[in-house]
Amino acid sequence: MTTEVERRLTNILSADVYGYSRLMGEDEAGTLATLNIYRAAMTDLIAQHRGRVVNAAGDHLLAEFASAVMAVQCAVEIQRQIAERNQALDEDRRMWFRIGINLGDVIVEHDDLFGEDVNIAARLQGLAEPGGILISGAVFDQVKQKLSLGFQPLGPRQLKNIDTQVAVYRAVLQAQGEKPKLTAQVSDADKWHRFKLSAIRHGAIMVLLILINAFTWDGDPWAQWPILGVAFLFVLQATRIFRR
Repeated sequence: MTTEVERRLTNILSADVYGYSRLMGEDEAGTLATLNIYRAAMTDLIAQHRGRVVNAAGDHLLAEFASAVMAVQCAVEIQRQIAERNQALDEDRRMWFRIGINLGDVIVEHDDLFGEDVNIAARLQGLAEPGGILISGAVFDQVKQKLSLGFQPLGPRQLKNIDTQVAVYRAVLQAQGEKPKLTAQVSDADKWHRFKLSAIRHGAIMVLLILINAFTWDGDPWAQWPILGVAFLFVLQATRIFRR
């Protein structure tokens, strides 16, 4: 007998602490105390916005909302309150969260959520700046005419282990407090995508040089030298891509 899988359409909010390992390495007890205080505040805000905490393991928190508007409003209020609380802490002890929100069809099992759309929310969270919020195109379509909040389009992104590209938007929040600078993070999928495009461009140039040499052949294989130069440039660009 096949057990029917429960599914539902929901808005998934994924949040984690930026630089959590560093904070724990410097002060475990203090970091855990701050995390517990901040997580309790986040849980209250989620309930106030008619959401539900799905799980909160380690420094990660996953929640769901029936309304995309409520999910985004909750995320904005979370970041605002955390920024205010951080003002009371030394700069190197401040705890900043990154938040990603996606709307999608999920599998429900024992009150937990599973599926690609949950993973998309987590990937957006990983791309967000400390204290920032990223939302998917599906969420943006639901909130764009309903919130007096600005959104910056970041274009379609190839997220790790996600087959199709996802439109990404950044919520424009008022600056509150000095946030740590975030080193640009590029997913493996983005790196391979850029590598393939570079290979196609450089390969096309090499083929063009070979064709020109062939059609103007006078016994001198001169194309080999510029081809070596193009190959060298390709190797340099590929190295830069994978070092990021």
